[in-house]
Amino acid sequence: MPPGNPQERPALESGLAELGLAPDALMLDRLLAYLSLLRRWGRTYNLVAPGEFDHLLVRHLLDSLSIHAHRGDGPLLDVGTGAGFPGLPLAVMRPDEPVVLLDSAGKKVRFLRHVVRELGLERVEPVHERVERFSPGTDFSTITSRAFSSLADFAGSVRHLARPETRLLAMKGQSPDKELAALPDWVRVISVEPLAVPGLDARRHLAILAATPET
Repeated sequence: MPPGNPQERPALESGLAELGLAPDALMLDRLLAYLSLLRRWGRTYNLVAPGEFDHLLVRHLLDSLSIHAHRGDGPLLDVGTGAGFPGLPLAVMRPDEPVVLLDSAGKKVRFLRHVVRELGLERVEPVHERVERFSPGTDFSTITSRAFSSLADFAGSVRHLARPETRLLAMKGQSPDKELAALPDWVRVISVEPLAVPGLDARRHLAILAATPET
């Protein structure tokens, strides 16, 4: 596992504590190594916008982990995972649970496979596929997304994967009132939760959705 930047460790520990998370030493090492790999390969694989490299810890890693309390037990699918957000940080904090990182960009999936090997995340599987064509042999208890332009698009893309007990967790900035009103009838809104991201002075929300029982 590549070494992380030790100067980031106090800020990471402080941010995780604010989120109510108590990682062990291996989890901290993995998160710091992940940040190092992102900075090393980010421009080559076009993983994040150029201006974001100085803000990976807060805007991406801690932002991803701000939904940790809303994740249920069981397999997790992260749709449109890109550089691995929010699925990979969530996987680091729950290494016992299976996680699938799904993206249609092959080079990003190749990067994630490298990260998974380097960090020793045995239960994480990066998959190169469009979500509409994805047909796994398992059910997911949680499906996350940080990338879709609208809640309706997100829900529609995962409809074939969503059981009534599956929670759909969609990360948003402002409270998505108009998007909620545009959801199809088969989607029920469980709640919209405000998120507090340590060090981030911006509004963040999590829409928690599910399929109706008759879907």
